[in-house]
Amino acid sequence: MSQSDTVKRILDAAEVLFAQKGFAETSLRAITSKAGVNLAAVNYHFGSKEALVQAVFERYLTPFCQALSVKLKELESSGDVTLEKLLTMVSRLALGSHGDEPRRAMIFFRLSGQAYSQPQNHLRTWLRAHYGEVFRQVLAVLRASVPDVPPMELFWRVHFSLGAVIFTLSGMESLQTISKKDFNETVTASRITEHLLPFVAGGIRGGRA
Repeated sequence: MSQSDTVKRILDAAEVLFAQKGFAETSLRAITSKAGVNLAAVNYHFGSKEALVQAVFERYLTPFCQALSVKLKELESSGDVTLEKLLTMVSRLALGSHGDEPRRAMIFFRLSGQAYSQPQNHLRTWLRAHYGEVFRQVLAVLRASVPDVPPMELFWRVHFSLGAVIFTLSGMESLQTISKKDFNETVTASRITEHLLPFVAGGIRGGRA
């Protein structure tokens, strides 16, 4: 087994188990068992469980953020920035950053939910250090698209919107099953986002009741 194959098997096993069970509840032994490698291989390639968690996020976020940075510049240079265009662009990239999407996207959003709900300070620090500039670009474009929303209010609306996005996209398979069983309608990942984005845009733009 080549080193690159070993790394891929470890990352594949880790991202699935982290998404299913959480970071704290997933042991390195469980990961090595699923990946079919020994503990020494994990230590050699990653050095620690924290570094492995970061590598799992990096594999998804690096291609996503590289593409996102380019698209953000194109959107800004067009002079026609709207909230809907921003959200549509981000969602398309999120679902298409890897060849085997949208299942990988679903796993990533489950991981994102785990990162929100579990104490992973090292991960938040690492994310800010590696992807903070792109995140700031997104926030700048977002603010420009809803200039009348005060910064603190925008924080809350974005936070609540992320909750809706993570919940929905991490549970795509369940939504597809329900849609087929209860309404006899087959829905794709892109169709789910078509329903989701107007809700998110309304939440970010809309005022208080």
